[in-house]
Amino acid sequence: MNSFGVVVIVTLLLTFLLKVVADILNLRASTGDLPLEFQSVYEPEAYRKSQDYLKATTLFSLVATAFDLLLLLVFWFSGSFDLLDRFFRGFGLGDVQTGLLYIGSLLLLQVTAGLPFTLYRTFVIEARFGFNKTTTTVFIGDMLKSLLLALLLGGPALALLLWFFGYAGASAWLWAWGAFVLISLVLQYVAPTWIMPLFNRFEPLGDGELKAAILNYANNTGFPLSGIFVIDGSKRSSKANAFFTGFGRRKRIALFDTLIASHTVDELVAVLAHETGHFKKKHVLINMVLSMLNLGIILFLLSFFMQNRMLFDVFFMTDVSVYGSLVFFMLLYSPVEFLLSIFLQMLSRKHEYEADAYAVSTCSNRGALADALKKLSRSNLSNLTPHPFYVFLNYSHPPVFDRIRRIRHLSGNRISPSN
Repeated sequence: MNSFGVVVIVTLLLTFLLKVVADILNLRASTGDLPLEFQSVYEPEAYRKSQDYLKATTLFSLVATAFDLLLLLVFWFSGSFDLLDRFFRGFGLGDVQTGLLYIGSLLLLQVTAGLPFTLYRTFVIEARFGFNKTTTTVFIGDMLKSLLLALLLGGPALALLLWFFGYAGASAWLWAWGAFVLISLVLQYVAPTWIMPLFNRFEPLGDGELKAAILNYANNTGFPLSGIFVIDGSKRSSKANAFFTGFGRRKRIALFDTLIASHTVDELVAVLAHETGHFKKKHVLINMVLSMLNLGIILFLLSFFMQNRMLFDVFFMTDVSVYGSLVFFMLLYSPVEFLLSIFLQMLSRKHEYEADAYAVSTCSNRGALADALKKLSRSNLSNLTPHPFYVFLNYSHPPVFDRIRRIRHLSGNRISPSN
């Protein structure tokens, strides 16, 4: 095995080891008593339930990750990458068509192998802890819709990528980058109107105290909304959420029905204020630019490994190809992706603190966001005391207690160290 193979193997094993260590530390950190700050919303039984939920999901995640790693290694060292390639080459199709079949079959195998785990997570673990509301009909419908979108959107995009690298020469990565940036921008614009409604029903929020409070806040902060919608999140889960969609004057807010049902008007406005903070602080734009830059770097590096014989030897491939280069490069790129994800999550946690600060500074009820976070942690059975190493590797949001501590400090109602 050459140096490329060593990098891939070491990265896969090291990443799995780090996950195991982080999970063990995280479980140990969750065995303490309920923090005083949460005693007003957490009963002892509910807190024990949250710890049981953490144990169940952690064990499940470890088993699923180990299975994925084992499946990849078996597929790799059994020569199945080459067997599959030779099978599709036997059809005598062009490079782009063969690449679509090859990569599509790999993705389909991945989804099929993971389906039992998805079913178990949804209908066993989530159901056991009272979260799952998904019916079999909804689950199958979501799978079919996702498959259809993958064919209609992912298929042409992949074909375009393969065509560029197959026929556009040395500047292929640049043409591909420009095309995918454009596609990404178009999808950001059309997704709220055409794609999201395929999975959820969006109903305009009716007139009343909540709508008036949201519109008043949006006007006071110079954040006009073209619509406020209620999304039927309860048809899949009892967990709550809220998010913004759209750009410019087409900005919309979607509130889960489960969120509205369990929070006061002040708390819901505070959640809106937090999301507004992301826009006001340019976090959405920053994340979009970083995502595009990351895509450009990936495509640029991919151009150097295109049809590299040493890389194909690692995976026991007989023939080199553009589509094979794409698959194997992404495995080789995994250590960079892993390190980059840590950096991006650190930035994301910083952004969350900034959005919290914006909400505190613009809401009339400066403590409402803290109250909302406590209720959300209770309804979602969040881990209140995650281990710092686990947070470092996995958290895109700061731990909820850290966020509340900062909110209390900003609002002039500090949490004592004993809490």
